Amino acid sequence: MRHSNALNRLDRLPISRFHRVTLLAVAFAYFFEFADINSFATTAPKLVKLWGLTVNQIAYVTSLSFVGMFLGAIVAGSIADRWGRKRALLWTTLFFGVSSFAAVFSWNLASLGVFRVLTSAGLSAMTVVGVVYVNELYPSATRGKYQAYAIALGICGTPVTNLIASAVVPLNDWSWRLVYLWGSLGILLVLFTRRLTESPRWLESQGRHTEADAILTRIEASVTEEQGPLPEPAPPVEEAPSSKAPLRLLLRKKYLFPTLLLTVVWTTQTIGFFGYSSWAPTLLAKEGFSVEKSVFYVALTTIGAPLGCYLASLITDRFERKWCLVAFGAVIALCGLLYGLTFDPLLIVVFGFLVNLFERGYTALAYAYSPELFDNRSRSLGTGVSYGLGRLSNAAGPLIVAALYNGHGYRSVFFFIAGVWVVGAIVLAVLGPRTRSARLAEAERKRVRVPA
Repeated sequence: MRHSNALNRLDRLPISRFHRVTLLAVAFAYFFEFADINSFATTAPKLVKLWGLTVNQIAYVTSLSFVGMFLGAIVAGSIADRWGRKRALLWTTLFFGVSSFAAVFSWNLASLGVFRVLTSAGLSAMTVVGVVYVNELYPSATRGKYQAYAIALGICGTPVTNLIASAVVPLNDWSWRLVYLWGSLGILLVLFTRRLTESPRWLESQGRHTEADAILTRIEASVTEEQGPLPEPAPPVEEAPSSKAPLRLLLRKKYLFPTLLLTVVWTTQTIGFFGYSSWAPTLLAKEGFSVEKSVFYVALTTIGAPLGCYLASLITDRFERKWCLVAFGAVIALCGLLYGLTFDPLLIVVFGFLVNLFERGYTALAYAYSPELFDNRSRSLGTGVSYGLGRLSNAAGPLIVAALYNGHGYRSVFFFIAGVWVVGAIVLAVLGPRTRSARLAEAERKRVRVPA
């Protein structure tokens, strides 16, 4: 077989049980990614008391975690291209689950720091693979919405984990370890193994057209049984099989600009959000709130996260994603600044809720926007490198936050974070490519009648 026509055959499929099962599996992985990503932030106030940690020590561990995220994102692009999307999704999820389980047995800050670096590498790698996996399996007209749905379900891991942490961390001197045990449950993704399929588009990119056709035929048979006759796909476009994409590929003019642009997007998102979420419990505790109240207030604010992803799902395929990202970034800057200017518990929860709502919506939009700036050969590599560089930037972020807090006080941290969001919004507004018109044109070209 010379060509399996994977893109066009997938694009004309109506949403069916196949898509819903895939969505549930990816959302499950996301749930424990978001459950685990702020585990250190929720346990740090307790460790300050137990181990006598300083703000600077917390900053170092947080910084190293983002180095781990960078390494994980870079490796993710390579293993997703080498092993395939399904296998990479399973192995990266298993890796962060096992690493989080190891953190349960940490005996000092150094050991916990090592386990957090490993966990963070797995979390970041899984995210990159998950984004590419959804991008390649869902129709182009609705993939943004389903990226947002997956994150909306997965992001529930954040408030659930924070509420669990607020209940168990204060119990005694060892109960903080249960937070890391909870985060390790992502390894249960193996239960979905038989329900997941390899990406036919990846198989096709490897020249494995017969395997891709076999998977597409099974999917089409299942969808036809559920939904009825399918429209004919658009004719295939002949493409040469792609080899493993080397890093130097991104230095070509065609790929360099989107890589740099998305690096700015993910850098500002990473410093802007994790500067807030990683530090909020500790800074509130430092400002006189009890450990119980600081963790509980932050837990309440994260209830806005799944609502933000749902909001993104409503607008991502209806409006230009670039401008949605710009608008969300500006709102986050304002709400984050107002959060830092008040010590009223009600306003802390309200503005923190809004930050979580719009930031998680921003992230869902960015997950859909990022892969669209690359072609099939460079998609996982370009997405992984730009996402990884963004995460690496936050190796400096916590050190900046600690220096600002120690030198200029609590509120200076939030002026800095707001400024970072504003920079990201301006760069996107001026330089960000539009992608909606291309999606609509492609959908229109492929629209054909169902055969009688």
